[in-house]
Amino acid sequence: MASNPTPNTLPDTPTDQPRPESLAALFWAFTALALQGFGGVVAITQRELVDKKKWLTPAQFLEDWAVAQILPGPNVVNLSLMIGDRYFGVRGGMVALAGMLSFPLVIVLLLAALFAGVSDSPHVQGALRGMGAVAAGMIAATGLKLFTALKQNVLGMTVCYALVATTFIAIAFLHLPLIWVLLSLGGIGGLWAYRQLGRLEQASAEQP
Repeated sequence: MASNPTPNTLPDTPTDQPRPESLAALFWAFTALALQGFGGVVAITQRELVDKKKWLTPAQFLEDWAVAQILPGPNVVNLSLMIGDRYFGVRGGMVALAGMLSFPLVIVLLLAALFAGVSDSPHVQGALRGMGAVAAGMIAATGLKLFTALKQNVLGMTVCYALVATTFIAIAFLHLPLIWVLLSLGGIGGLWAYRQLGRLEQASAEQP
């Protein structure tokens, strides 16, 4: 992680793009995200950081989320570290992580103590299954919403659609281990992106 904050100097970051005003604002922003993220916080994170606060563009969120997905550990935690580090260096990463974990940890411990007494109730089990279905729908809706950002991807739409479809088939129907899907299809995507970037750089150098 960067040791010094370099506000508004990242590639493709507009100079007038909003950013967290302070470490406190960063902490409470991620606390609010975490407290809304029952069943999965990615949908809430995209709505808050991209649509409302505009700290990230859809393309930036998509790129950061892709990196957060392939790193070890919970992807949303990885994302909070990356965004905090982006604006305030290591301190920002630690503050964003604290915001993401502190209050939810207390709530989870309290709920776990309460749930232990009613975990065998069919009503509670049915409610949990319903929550799981809603969480899956929210994640799917977020994925569809981010599809528009793929138009700017260097891979090209045809390759992006092919990778999405192949990944879905490999995971949903073939039940292949995630690590092998990530290494194989992710490796192919990375190599293709490297090739495309090289071609763009060469074309740019040949222009008078």
